[in-house]
Amino acid sequence: MSFSHKFNASSLREYDIRGIVGDTLLEEDAFAIGRTFGSIVADAGGKRVAVGRDGRLSSPALEARLIAGLMESGMDVVSIGLGPTPMLYFAAFTENTDGAVMVTGSHNPSNYNGFKMMLGKKPFFGSAILDLGARAAAGKVVKKTSGTVTKKDVSAAYLERMMQDWDGGDKKLKIVWDNGNGAAGEVLERLVKLLPGEHTVLNGVIDGNFPAHHPDPTVPKNLEQLIAAVAEKGADIGVAFDGDADRIGIVDNSGGILFGDQFLILMARDVLKSFPGGTIIADVKASQVLFDEIAKAGGKPLMWKTGHSLIKSKMAELKSPLAGEMSGHIFFNDKWYGFDDALYAAVRLLGIVARGTESVASFRESLPHVVNTPELRFDCAEDRKFEVVKEVAARLQAAGEKVSDTDGVRVNTEDGWWLLRASNTQAVLVARAEASSDAGLERLKAILAAQLSASGLTPDFDAENAGH
Repeated sequence: MSFSHKFNASSLREYDIRGIVGDTLLEEDAFAIGRTFGSIVADAGGKRVAVGRDGRLSSPALEARLIAGLMESGMDVVSIGLGPTPMLYFAAFTENTDGAVMVTGSHNPSNYNGFKMMLGKKPFFGSAILDLGARAAAGKVVKKTSGTVTKKDVSAAYLERMMQDWDGGDKKLKIVWDNGNGAAGEVLERLVKLLPGEHTVLNGVIDGNFPAHHPDPTVPKNLEQLIAAVAEKGADIGVAFDGDADRIGIVDNSGGILFGDQFLILMARDVLKSFPGGTIIADVKASQVLFDEIAKAGGKPLMWKTGHSLIKSKMAELKSPLAGEMSGHIFFNDKWYGFDDALYAAVRLLGIVARGTESVASFRESLPHVVNTPELRFDCAEDRKFEVVKEVAARLQAAGEKVSDTDGVRVNTEDGWWLLRASNTQAVLVARAEASSDAGLERLKAILAAQLSASGLTPDFDAENAGH
């Protein structure tokens, strides 16, 4: 019987394939991904594909069907089992595979799941994902054959390689970790035994129901337990991961949250000692303070498009040693492999803190003070969201405003800047604004609201402002 499969269109995203299990994402979708992606690898002359899964309740069944599809396409599957997404990326580099697929719902609610892919050593995203969908629908797959599956535990090699880059000496920090019941659990338990210091692990058990809190460390509410534990233990730092440990959240010794762009400043100052003049990449949602501080530290700041796959590709192109996003994806090309890895980022961060004389809170407080909105989201129809951004850009350019169109529109004014972009994964527009004063922030929000209204939207600024 010939193969043909149609995916729910909403599951084919910019950076991955993702949906609600049993609704927009089915087990037969997993088989179709394996069958089609395996054919793409075969067409490129490849034969070996690494597969891993996170701790969601639906992941084992989806993984089994994915592997069955890959094997029907003749792939020899290297199954690394349960663990964080970056451990799969590590396997893709060290096991010399021709592709890799991670079954993970990342930071989404427990009823979601998805698939992150690599072709060779590069992210598989954007038009490649849409092409995979079109190929599946057209039945454009290699002749049915039979591959193999080999189980391979890479966790020891992954931990050993991480610890090669530990540069904090024997200083014993007090650290609280919040695994958020995510996929890093078992690896994290072993990592803290290798690192010096006094370690407390919260929510270390992998549990796809996420009973403690939602596994997204960029949302302050999800860090409340960690903040309380840092205070109780008198810890030097708190570290949180998302559901598959490719994104990091940081709490300093005073209970303050270190946002993604602030974290990147700390990392950039350290990395630029080894790479003077190096290009450090951050996404368009990052604070102007970050770009200014990178320049002050002797680096070349580059503002780029939001999205882990887009950032990884740009890093490889420019041979950038370090990059990051507001969402907590941190990418090290310095010593590491250029992929986003929250566990590795934590090891590098702790090394800096252990070697330094300044607390993390002192570092945060030393940064120029700005006020900004959190990420604001406005519902906008899928077929309208990119058009609205184009309309806003056209009006601003006609008015002679200073506009960057790297990813949506980012507008600089005397008060600061504001950003409007279309989400690549949802039917929403995403906005952010930052100013040097509360009054300036209100002026920026008024400009943003006027632009949205001019394109027929009714902006709602109910979300509380969060300054940092």
